[in-house]
Amino acid sequence: MKIHLCFLSCLLLLSTVQAQNFVEGIVFNDLNKNGRQDSQEQGIPAVGVSNGQAVVLTDKQGKYKLPAAQDQIIFVIKPRDYSWSLNASHEPQFYYINKPKGSPKSDFPGVSATGKLPKSVNFPLISQIESNSYTSLLFGDSQVYTKQELGYFKKSVIQELLKDSRNAKFGITLGDLVGNDLSLHPFYKEAISALQLPWFQVIGNHDINFDAPTDSLSDETFEKNFGPTTYSFNYGNAHFIVIDDVIYPRTDGKKGYIGGMRQDQLDFIENDLKFVPKDKLVVLSYHIPLHHTSEHFRIADRERLFALLKDYPNLVGFSAHTHFQTHYKYTESEGWYGAKPFFEFNVGTTCGDWYAGAMDSLETPSSTMRDGTPKGYLFLNIKDNKYDFDYQVMGKPTTYQIAVLAPKFVPVKQASKYAIYANFFVGDAADKVQYRLNKGAWKPMSYTLEVDPMYVNTLYNWDYGMEKQHGKRPSNPSISTHLWKVMFPKLKAGSYELEIEGTDKFGKTHREVTTFTAF
Repeated sequence: MKIHLCFLSCLLLLSTVQAQNFVEGIVFNDLNKNGRQDSQEQGIPAVGVSNGQAVVLTDKQGKYKLPAAQDQIIFVIKPRDYSWSLNASHEPQFYYINKPKGSPKSDFPGVSATGKLPKSVNFPLISQIESNSYTSLLFGDSQVYTKQELGYFKKSVIQELLKDSRNAKFGITLGDLVGNDLSLHPFYKEAISALQLPWFQVIGNHDINFDAPTDSLSDETFEKNFGPTTYSFNYGNAHFIVIDDVIYPRTDGKKGYIGGMRQDQLDFIENDLKFVPKDKLVVLSYHIPLHHTSEHFRIADRERLFALLKDYPNLVGFSAHTHFQTHYKYTESEGWYGAKPFFEFNVGTTCGDWYAGAMDSLETPSSTMRDGTPKGYLFLNIKDNKYDFDYQVMGKPTTYQIAVLAPKFVPVKQASKYAIYANFFVGDAADKVQYRLNKGAWKPMSYTLEVDPMYVNTLYNWDYGMEKQHGKRPSNPSISTHLWKVMFPKLKAGSYELEIEGTDKFGKTHREVTTFTAF
């Protein structure tokens, strides 16, 4: 009898331990949008749910079960034709934080103790019809260091998009939401909420807890404010993966951060992709560009990521971090072995050159980036499993895609000593840029790797001008990867119209016109 009772006690203890080691719940169609499952609301089958590492699909009743741990975030992977449940600030409610003891003590508070895991962690989704053609928004670093800079952010990009967001369905900020002061995260979140769009955040190297002892604890404040740092969702025929690629502290004994991904993050991506058809468009969003050398990015992590993605021919990555704008193409020399090269676009920032430069008409810093790219943001256009994008310069017409530098007066006898420059903001070395005079024949311009002379001129006037400058000095220039140049041809005296035309990688043609006089 004692043996029997002991056996039953052991079974009960085992079942209790097993129950505590799993999280389960239902993903359901929230018909009345109240955020909880009512009797008439059915579960949704075949929906991905993850604990940040493993991924499972819900069964016919919409139920899931996953291993639980003391420090994890459970989240649903939104399928197509469903919307997230949104709170009053339009934040997607797609995750549950499971930290029974809360975050460790830190300079910036993390998650409070969540207590005992609920019996059922349920996720509401709302049925909707999604087109295969739509637009979303991408922001490079907003990186506000102060509430004054937060004001600049709101007065420029937020106010502009409130006038016209091109019916964007959602947005993503590609990291560095703030500049080390994590107490600004809620204020940034409030600013974004004005757009009334579902918005997703990538963690950047200025969004982390710098007093964290390990990388897995460096995102505690970010998790409190925004949820998971590596996750995914579907919209239309595209699958979006948001990746935390900031490792802090480094594990090689060196100070600071380095680009890379932990094992659990890469496991999540591998498990997530098991349920993503190979013909889908896969869109990656991360902060630090993947192109860096081993000094700045852990190459083994990049190689494993590339191995997981190589069988997806419709693939694109978006990064920020650099405060300039450029294209990266990955091939075998970088460890990419897909059938086609993998393209990454390093997006210019909404803060531009860290809110530097003279004030513009909105009383916000002009903040042109070091490569001559004006501050702005990206419209990502999806059509089935293809994409293109448009860079929107803040405060300018949508047609403004090329900055032209040419003298206003050119002496006929010395014309060949004068240069025309074109900074094609979304341009790449493989693109075609040409010019013509007075509607004549088009002639090619030459791609050149130089600093942007327009930016250098602005900096020179700042440093050596006769008037006192107000605001923050612009950064020193960096080489521009989207600059073209040509010397003037032989000219006759008279007035000229100079037209520049650039054709981008998507076949879109952009033009800019100026005038000059030859004498």
